[in-house]
Parts: sequence; C-alpha cells; structure tokens
Amino acid sequence: MSFKRLDPQDFLISADSVVGGMFSGEVTTLTTFFTSSTQTGTEYYRDVSDLITTNPSSEVQFAVSYGSKFGSGSAQFDTDIKGYSPSSVIYGQAQNIVIGDENNNFTFGGFTPTAQSIYVISFERARYKGNIFPGTLGLTLANGSTSITLTDNSKDVAVDTFNEAGRVYELVSGSNGSAVNASVTGQVANGMTSAGSYGLVLPDIGIIVLNGAALDLTTGANGGLNLSTGTDNNTNNENNKKLIDAIVEGASFKAQSQENITSDFVFVRARNGEFNYSENPSFISGSTGEVIYNEFINAPQTFLSSIGLYNDNNELLAVAKLSKPLKKDFTKEALIRVKLDF
Repeated sequence: MSFKRLDPQDFLISADSVVGGMFSGEVTTLTTFFTSSTQTGTEYYRDVSDLITTNPSSEVQFAVSYGSKFGSGSAQFDTDIKGYSPSSVIYGQAQNIVIGDENNNFTFGGFTPTAQSIYVISFERARYKGNIFPGTLGLTLANGSTSITLTDNSKDVAVDTFNEAGRVYELVSGSNGSAVNASVTGQVANGMTSAGSYGLVLPDIGIIVLNGAALDLTTGANGGLNLSTGTDNNTNNENNKKLIDAIVEGASFKAQSQENITSDFVFVRARNGEFNYSENPSFISGSTGEVIYNEFINAPQTFLSSIGLYNDNNELLAVAKLSKPLKKDFTKEALIRVKLDF
C-alpha cells in the first residue's frame, strides 16, 4: 500500500438535479388508492397507500386532511366551545405552515373564499425527496359523471411566487403545468373557477392545499365537483374521505419528484514513476531486505485494485474499488476519477 497527498486541483464539487417518479418504485402515475379501515385518527387525516393495506408491500403515498377555519365538517371537542374541532386544528396547522400567519386567510387565485374550507394532500417524505417537480402534477378528481384534471400553473407564470413554505403555484384545471385554454367549454379563464383557483401547490414542502369552495361548486361552467364540503353538521368527520373518494374515482394521480445530488469528484493520478513497486512483504527478503525476484528490480509492475481516501490523521474515510485490476508499470500512467455522492 502506497500513499500520495492529493492537491487542491484534484477535487471538484458538482451538483446534479435528479428527477424520478413520485410514488413507490419510481412510478410516475398512481391509479389505485387504498385506505385502512382500522386507521386511528381519521377525524384528522387518512393515509392513502398504493396497495391494499394488508399487503406487506403496501406503502403510504400521501395523506388527506380536511380543515375549516370555523370548525365545520367535524365534531366539536367541547360543545361549549363553538368551532373548536379537528377540522379547525387542521386548518390552523395548514395556516401556520403555508401562510406563516394565523391571522391571514387562504387566498386562491386572488379570491378569498368566505367559507375558508380546505383539503390538504401531504406527500410522504420519502416520496417527494427534494421537492415536487413543477409542471409534472396531474390529479384527476371525479364525482359521478363529472371529472376534472388539475395541475400547477408553473409554466404559465413568468416569475415564481414565494412564501414561508417556499415556491407557491396555483392549482388549476389543466395538465403538465399549464392551465386549460380559456375557450375550453365548461371552464373559466386560466383554468380557475368563480371561487378562485382549485388550490395551492407548494412543491418545496410536498403539500397541495385544495380550495374547498371551488370543489363545492355545482358542475357546469365553474367546473366544480359539488363535493358538499362541511354539510355533515359537525358529526361524521367524513370530509377527508370525500376527497379520497374523488381521487379513487378519478383513478389518476401523476407527479414526479426532484432532488439535487451533490457529488465530490476526486481525481487520483498515478504517474509513470509512481506505484510500480509492491509493498507486499513476500516480495522482500526478511533477513536482508532485498527484493527476492530480480525481474521486479529493473522491470517492476503492479496491479491497482482499490483506492483509499485518508484524512490528515491517517483515518480511512472512503474506499473505491476498481471494476478490475489495473496494470501499472514505468510505461503507464493512470488517472482514476472517484465519485462520492451524498
């Protein structure tokens, strides 16, 4: 084993953007959705998996919650405290995460609905990795004979909008990051409804906030689904299931994840006069210290098989293995690139 100090120019740092399917197994489009009947805390959220939950290979893909500023759509914790319920808790949580101010209401496409009811789709952390890749979102919702396909409007905005949660895009009717054309029958301008956009997409935290007022609209020119959000008189806690049912019926949820992978490149150079002699004790006489085999005196050769990277304290930090041993002698030089991903 021989050592060589690396020079500053032997190091290079690079960052690459890697895009993959959002769902388990790098799948881009999910068409089947399952929830567990035994899940606890359904008044707050419901997990949605890619396979039936009794299947050992089933994995949670995202969770669906329903929130209301006024606590509608779920039973109150205390009948003496009006509006304090699981839906109000979810709304407050989304308010803090997305808006960053508990005193401000949600605004969708420049419109602030009076009802302030929302659905929240939060992707499992391992699914979206760094962020949701803008322009790849496609969520189909259906209720009976009516269906809509929603996407972010990332391709239609000249400048990105930012808030406490990072980038913010409007959720509009359309596909591949662009709103539908205003002339399309049954849609209003820019893929929005008379209650504003269908919601907000926050790619950097893996969350979609849907505008309950837009989804509650009756079918027709406004493009609503008539989900009747919050009409269960605060008793059934079924609003999150209403959205899940619409997702199941739509049977298509498309998205891709994106992450930046930083790589360190280390260039290890073995010049013609270096690393030609073996330091294996079997090549040297134990009594005289001479090279036992004469052919290794004037015409030595070695085979490089691995590279170890050490710090100044002589501590081994990483080992790189060559796919096959590399022959080295005085007539050859080698340049080996070591890539460290993290």
